[in-house]
Amino acid sequence: MIVMKFGGSSVESATAIARVASIVKAREDRRPVVVVSAMGKTTNRLLAIAKAAAEGEQGEALRLLGELKEYHRTEALQIVREQDRAELAQLLDEHFTELSLMVAEIAQVEEFSPRMVDAVSSMGERLSSRIVTLGFRHAGMDTVHVDSRSVLITDTRHTQAAPLFPRTYARMQEVVAPLAAKQVVVMGGFIGSTQNGVTTTLGRGGSDYSASIIGAGIGAEEIQIWTDVDGMLTCDPRIVPGGYRIKTISFAEAAELAYFGAKVLHPATVLPAVEKNIPVLVLNSRNPEISGTRIVKETVPCRNVIKSIACKTGITVVKIQSLRMLMAHGFLHRIFEVFDRFHTPVDMVTTSEVSVSLTIDNDKNLDEIRDELGRIAEVGVETNRAIVCVVGENVRGTPGIAARIFRSLAGINVLMVSQGASQLNFSFVIDATELRPAVESLHAEFFSTLDPEVFA
Repeated sequence: MIVMKFGGSSVESATAIARVASIVKAREDRRPVVVVSAMGKTTNRLLAIAKAAAEGEQGEALRLLGELKEYHRTEALQIVREQDRAELAQLLDEHFTELSLMVAEIAQVEEFSPRMVDAVSSMGERLSSRIVTLGFRHAGMDTVHVDSRSVLITDTRHTQAAPLFPRTYARMQEVVAPLAAKQVVVMGGFIGSTQNGVTTTLGRGGSDYSASIIGAGIGAEEIQIWTDVDGMLTCDPRIVPGGYRIKTISFAEAAELAYFGAKVLHPATVLPAVEKNIPVLVLNSRNPEISGTRIVKETVPCRNVIKSIACKTGITVVKIQSLRMLMAHGFLHRIFEVFDRFHTPVDMVTTSEVSVSLTIDNDKNLDEIRDELGRIAEVGVETNRAIVCVVGENVRGTPGIAARIFRSLAGINVLMVSQGASQLNFSFVIDATELRPAVESLHAEFFSTLDPEVFA
């Protein structure tokens, strides 16, 4: 069995779903379990509908809801068999009636609670997985739909739920594995439910994570993440075009790249796969002939010092300074306890005798965090920053990496530096306006020649 996950752009239209069907059909003998995201930008549209309702614009919310229903109906009708059209009409009516009731409830209470966020945003995957199932039947596949909420069991932390792995894996073995032995199984990513059956989500981008959980749960031989790029690249093509495809990379390197901004893969994706030693492939649904990137547990030998350059924008630097830190026990604990209390992860940290600088990529609770820290120290904030991270197994044992990095960054002001925490990366913070020239210079420095066994 294999798991094949397709993102929103891969199922955004009738044409895209038909393309996905042909890709899956070509691998039908490998007993695929297919995991799909919401169609196109459906999740954003759902949240906009709920936001309008919460702000008292119920008429606008219902209008947008009608447009969304018509979008799904129009695209689905092109890939559904004549004998399945009544089923399509019924599932659209049921789901959008349920959504209309949610909109009315949100408008009445004028609040969009985390529990309701999950209920509303789950609809994208619930709809797409049902439509894709019908589309696969039209393509001649024996297909069955499984509601992910019935098998992916989570805690009660809405919008960022954590899977309860023993219960989830048991349900996967009980429900999904037997079906996959006989039929093509289609499931929605991103969604799950509590032990009491309340809908939850794994957070934005969680469909990759769902695929990895499902793969681990059924003991898949491979997890395929189908996107709209040819694989993991040596640099972000949105920042600097012209990067090279990485053929093979280790789980450890891929995790570092994903955490530090490689959007092609959700940062949590690799965790269940690592535990079960299941290879993960990153492939392009618009270019399925390309072999993509294979992510494996073992170290991948490479003549290049680094594998890729990742970058993360929207970074805020928080600077904390106090003479109380000098020789003080427990000061760092007090600082990080504040970030923990406001559920705000920290990316990078540097310290001196009397100061700490750290970075966050979520400033939702920044004012509250600053107020709390202000009770024990002086606090400064710098916005519009970016993290650049060079990643590779060879970083840990190659002398002169820092010298080459700083030489290539001549004229660019480096604001923070971090090396050695994972031994796989060298990370630094710069002003976001200097991101493109920084990545261009680094790419020219480290990828002027390529190991043909690793790069294409």
